Amino acid sequence: MLPETSPPLQSATACLVRPPRLGFRKPPMNPWMIGLITVAIVLVLALVIGLPVHFLVFDRKPHYYQTSFRIPGVEYSNKLEGAYSEVKASITNQVDDIFRKSNLKGQYIKSHVVRFRSSTDGLKADVLLKFQFASADNENKIKKMAKNILQQNLKEGTQFLEVDGSSPYLQVINTAEAEHHINSGCGMGIDPSFLTERISNGGTISQKASWPWQTSLQVDRYHICGASLISDQWLLTAAHCFNNNKNPRRWTATFGTTLRPALMRRNVQSIIIHENYASHKHEDDIAVVLLSNPVTFSDDVRTVCLPEATFEALPQSNVVVTGWGASKENGPISNKLREAKVEIISNDVCNGIDVYGGAVSSGMICAGFLSGEIDACEGDSGGPLVIPENRLWYIIGIVSWGIGCGKENKPGLYTKVTRYRDWIKLKTNL
Repeated sequence: MLPETSPPLQSATACLVRPPRLGFRKPPMNPWMIGLITVAIVLVLALVIGLPVHFLVFDRKPHYYQTSFRIPGVEYSNKLEGAYSEVKASITNQVDDIFRKSNLKGQYIKSHVVRFRSSTDGLKADVLLKFQFASADNENKIKKMAKNILQQNLKEGTQFLEVDGSSPYLQVINTAEAEHHINSGCGMGIDPSFLTERISNGGTISQKASWPWQTSLQVDRYHICGASLISDQWLLTAAHCFNNNKNPRRWTATFGTTLRPALMRRNVQSIIIHENYASHKHEDDIAVVLLSNPVTFSDDVRTVCLPEATFEALPQSNVVVTGWGASKENGPISNKLREAKVEIISNDVCNGIDVYGGAVSSGMICAGFLSGEIDACEGDSGGPLVIPENRLWYIIGIVSWGIGCGKENKPGLYTKVTRYRDWIKLKTNL
């Protein structure tokens, strides 16, 4: 507050009095008024600046176009379909390079090879082109520009790729369908290079989309077992999960890294348990589950790769087990998906007299540490044991049984998937 002004001193000898000044001094503004005006100015600026930014940045949405290219001199092979095939890489690199040097470089995101087709005039590749732009932009205009850019850059006989004149040049594909195709490849999760990090005690919380095949099998929406997505409608799990309830109408499957809320939910149509499984034994502990409706693939929901029957994981190989099981024996299950890095242990070692004394059969995999601590536990049953191969994840084991959780000389035992590879194909055609 300003100090009060004192009245002018009057001199005894003064004979003239200064006339008063016209007008008056404005009183100081109240603090709440200053604050109110400041807030109003900030709101106006936010609207003036924020709305254009919102429509220019946040209103940008993905748009997909499908096109087809011809690749002369290359014959179709199943190896071309691999997620990291050299031909796929060559196609995406060339298409990406074309658009990133074009007038659409600000809208173009990436390309993705959906599939290859054999043809009499050369191999053909169906490719999705992903752009991102605001809804205010003219989609037909972007499509026309993209078409012209490709035509100018892919003149017949001058490039690795050529325009496929037998197919529509560019087709608009809705986002859900496009992302379903993009994520339909198996084994694409966390970068396997993380296995080189030091293994810490206990499991850790899994990051979003790290293990997108992980499934929760539930009865009356209560988690019972884990499972693995091996196609858009089939799950792979353990037979012992259904010891107490084999009625498929009681079961549902959920996806995502949390049990609640679930990212996606599907009803179960049928449960197929291995014919030789018996609840009083650990042999043939495998089952497949058919979902009532296919899942929609995304970054968070993908399949794990099935290995060939001849694949063998060597002792001391780094592998990962995931699930919502308890972090300790008799403990509560976790709402968040957890992961644990373990090692393959030879069956000979696990059959030692101080370990499992001959109970480990050739249809089982032993994994963990003889020192204990890191292990699967209750609630992890049926879940996957996975190993990376050529940057993709393959399921080699199904959480089956063990004595306790993380006990010394009592590592986890898993159903060996390769042993049952023919059975899986017979039941699912996968």
